[in-house]
Formats: sequence, structure tokens, C-alpha cells
Amino acid sequence: MTHKTVKIISIAGLGLLSAGLTTQLASAATTQQYNSKGEVTFTTGTDTTGPVDPQDPTTPVTPTEPSGVTPGGPSLPDTGLTIVYASSFDFGSHPVSNTAETYNAAAQKLSDGTTRTNYVQVADNRGTFSGWNLKVQMTDFTTTNASLVANGHGTLTGATVTLGDAEIQGDGTANPADTYATSTVLTPGVQSGTILGATSGHGSGNNLLDFGGKSGATKDTAVKLSVPAGVAGAAKYTADLTWTLDDTPAN
Repeated sequence: MTHKTVKIISIAGLGLLSAGLTTQLASAATTQQYNSKGEVTFTTGTDTTGPVDPQDPTTPVTPTEPSGVTPGGPSLPDTGLTIVYASSFDFGSHPVSNTAETYNAAAQKLSDGTTRTNYVQVADNRGTFSGWNLKVQMTDFTTTNASLVANGHGTLTGATVTLGDAEIQGDGTANPADTYATSTVLTPGVQSGTILGATSGHGSGNNLLDFGGKSGATKDTAVKLSVPAGVAGAAKYTADLTWTLDDTPAN
């Protein structure tokens, strides 16, 4: 055996020893885990958004009212479920007609001069997902014209309002309302059925009902005033609409 041969055997032996040590170290290693958590708490919220665009509910807007109209706000403090906004309807000025007529309400005006669908907006930030429902009631159209009141024609007797082409605009929330009426005829003194509502588990966040469709395709013709022949005097007539929001889930 030469010196060169011994050297080769010695290197081979070191390699085997090194492999053995590596195997022992690998078998001695362990995988360790540690669990941590993420936590968040929510409390009942109140509406801070205000009215939003009925065609793009991610955008806040400032609606403008018909001349002389000052709408009343919610009758109760905002406790997380509230009516944010409801349109007032302007049916324009027209000559007295000797036939029955139907007049369209103007589209909702915004402060920037553009128009959108007339609409009603409800916000539910209670965090209970317990549902709600919205109804509306209209009074008679009446005038303050003294001579017409005196001769018994101070009211547009038989006049009705139709809230038509209604569609839920739910793009502002991941959990929109799920109940609505596509068309509602308002008869003076009679409360409507649910025109917009949420069954249990639905309707959180901003919810809108657009009269004229989500896209606003019929915004200029969706809300109509029907007046029988022979009841209108040459005067201005107004009616009050009362929107009632109840925390009872829609059926």
C-alpha cells in the first residue's frame, strides 16, 4: 500500500463521518409554532355619510329641493338606523285642463346642476342585521288660495301619485336591502305597503330605492301625478309625504 492509496482512503472515511453527523443533526431538529391573534370591536354606528349619488352610491352629493320646499329631517335621533334622504317631487306648472291629466315629476337636482333619479336613502349601521321596512303616506294636494278654499275647491280631489320604475340601488353596500315595490300608487291618507325593506340578515349600510332605475334611464318620467278632470283651480297645490322607517324586518 502506497502513501497515495492511504490518503484516498482517509478522505473517504472523513466523508462518511461527515454524512453521519449531518444525519444526526437533521434528526435532532424540530418545527416550532406560535399562535397569535387579530382582534377588532365594532359599536353601533351613526350615519355620517349623508346623501349619496343614486346612480353611484359611493359618491356623496348635495341634493337641492324644489323652490319653497324645506324637508323635515328624521323625527328621532340617529341610533344607527335612519332615513338619510327622501326626494321632494316637483310636478311643474301647467294650464288648467278640462280632461284628466298625468304630469311627470322633474328629476332630482344636485348642487352641481346635474340631475339624478328621485330616490329615498336608508342607512343601517346598527350592526344587528335584524332588518327594517320603509313605508310612505301622502296627504291631499291642497291650496292656500282663499277664494278656492271658500268655494270648496281647495283640494285636488282624487289626485294620486305613482312612484314607478323603482329599483334597489345596492352598490354602496355588500349586504343590500332585499325587498321593494317596483311601483306604488299613493292615495291621500292611506299608508303604503313596504316600498323598501330588509329581511333579517340583510340591508346593512347605505340602501337606496331609485325611482327611474339604477341607471336612471326613466328618471324624468318615473314619478307621476294623476289629476282627474275638473278638480284643479288656478293655484299652487302642495301635499306632504311622510316616510316611516320601522325596525321591524320586512316580510
